[in-house]
Amino acid sequence: MPRVVVFDETGTPDVLHIVDEPVAEPAAGEVRVRIEAIGLNRIEQMMRAGAYPRPIRLPHARIGCEGTGVVDAIGPGVGAVGGVGGVGGVGGLAVGDPVIITAVPDMDVNGTYAEFTVVPARALIRRPAEVDATSAAALWVAYSTAYGALVEKAGTRPGDHILITAASSATGLAAIQVVNQLGGVPLAVTRSAAKKDALLAAGAAAVFVTGRDDVVAATREHTGGAGADVIFDAVMGPGLAELATAARFGGTLLTVGWLDPRPASMPMNAPLTIHRYMSFEHTLDPAVVRRMAAFLGAGLRLGALRPTVDAVFGLDDIVEAHRHLERGNQIGKIVVTV
Repeated sequence: MPRVVVFDETGTPDVLHIVDEPVAEPAAGEVRVRIEAIGLNRIEQMMRAGAYPRPIRLPHARIGCEGTGVVDAIGPGVGAVGGVGGVGGVGGLAVGDPVIITAVPDMDVNGTYAEFTVVPARALIRRPAEVDATSAAALWVAYSTAYGALVEKAGTRPGDHILITAASSATGLAAIQVVNQLGGVPLAVTRSAAKKDALLAAGAAAVFVTGRDDVVAATREHTGGAGADVIFDAVMGPGLAELATAARFGGTLLTVGWLDPRPASMPMNAPLTIHRYMSFEHTLDPAVVRRMAAFLGAGLRLGALRPTVDAVFGLDDIVEAHRHLERGNQIGKIVVTV
């Protein structure tokens, strides 16, 4: 029988284990996907560790919100599905079609850490020809988060200076590339000086190292004293209020993650627009998903967007993959092949 990663209690990576489960049949409006590769995300680490912001159905919880594979079976009533491979690339799904899963809000029930999963057809887009399965597994969550926050929420414009924290993460690297595709100026923040060259090579206009550089002062220096138009922050925590002072008068603060689990300090500099961004806000909206797909498809074809894969593990090594995720030393996405 097909393999599925589950956990019966929250804790360290060792709580993850593989079981055999029968293949589920897709109901009306659903599609069964044979998974080829999975991208790991911090939200899954939080879920496994017991820090997830919503209840988890234990025991035997599944896990995983990102994946790519091929259509294995189609339920009744499944219609056309749009494509990331090209603007307006709409057509009916067929068994064997390569797809990307865009949203798994109930990942404790139908998570992607498995050989097969069943999802609503509306949660699928076509996999672009420009990427293989491993790269595709590193694409959607990171790049849709960067696009959704920067474009749909903040309305980023050409010439805008964007300060990006946790810049060596998959989402941070995606944000650097998205800002460049938009004609903006990405300013990267990292905790590790050893990552500076990699971030510059990824397209950052400047790199600031926390603990060594005064991030606020450096941002103002690189923006002619004005400050960043948008701050794209994946850390939060007690340093958020100080970070917010790097924004220009009337700028925008986007919080897209919470790598620092401590309570966040409240920014007091005004006027400042603050958005708490969660990707499911947009990945569950078909109209926004179409715009995301068109933008990412164009970026891939032009070579402006290039998913960064840090390491690749097999499904049997899922515990070690989560240990690698916890260490936090990666540049880009950790991918698990199935």
